[in-house]
Order: sequence, then C-alpha cells, then structure tokens
Amino acid sequence: MRFSVSATTRGLRPGEVDGTDYFFLSREEFAKRIGQGDLVEWEEIYGDYYGTLKDQVESALRAGISVVFDIDVNGALSIKKKYPLDAVLIFIDPPSMDALKQRLLGRKTENPEAINKRIARMPMELERGSLFDFRVVNDDLERAVQEVDGIIRRMAASPRTN
Repeated sequence: MRFSVSATTRGLRPGEVDGTDYFFLSREEFAKRIGQGDLVEWEEIYGDYYGTLKDQVESALRAGISVVFDIDVNGALSIKKKYPLDAVLIFIDPPSMDALKQRLLGRKTENPEAINKRIARMPMELERGSLFDFRVVNDDLERAVQEVDGIIRRMAASPRTN
C-alpha cells in the first residue's frame, strides 16, 4: 500500500515537508494542473485548493499497489466515482462536535476563524459520510485504528464484486 500525498495551495506549516506531507503548489500551478486534467479529484476548501495528482495514483495502480487517501468527503466520493470497483471509503467520525473542536484547538495549527469554518462544514461532511462503505468512530484511537486495519485487511483479502 502507498499513502497518497495530496496537493494543496495552502502554505507550509511548521515541520511539514514538500512532497511528503503535501505537494505545495501555487494557485497558478494548481489551476494549470486542473486545466490539464492532472488531478483525479480537487476542491477548494477554506480558501485553498486541495487535490490528488493523477500520476501519483495511476503509477501505484499500474504497479499493483493499493493507494490510501486521507481526503475530504467530496474528494473521496469523486475517487469512488472514478474507481467504482476499487475504491473502499471509510468515514472517520468524531465522537462529538465538542471533541472535534477540542482536537482542532489542541493541534494549534489554525486560528479560531479557521476552526469555526471547519466546525460549520461538519454537518455536510457527516451527512455525506452516510455514502461511504464504512464508518468508524474515533473515540478511542487504538480501537479505531484496529477497526480500520480490520476493514482494510478484509477488503484486501476478498475480491471486489461491486
């Protein structure tokens, strides 16, 4: 398996590495890539663009390597639409809205306005999560990781028929 590194127009946060955490692109470069069809999915979220570079996905799939994504709900649904026989969507639910807000505050990577924008988006994300194949509540990290690992192992062991 290979973890998909998304592209974004947002700035680097302390400790992030270009090409490892994200591919950090200018808005102009991102727009150019959209126009050239170089993205499997993309979306503007919180004023910045985020997306998945097609060459990253296609090279892994050609090599028989499964790709794991950590993307927003709309991007995940776009992936499912493009790869309906291969994509398995797992929605990670927060235990509560309050717990989510505390986690976002605890990261100390965003200002209060950005956190409020994320919280305002949650009802839409939770609703679209109903379209995913699986849902896992992240109320206990170790248990949630084990549950996701179990889903991935079961799906990898059985042929896809949908």
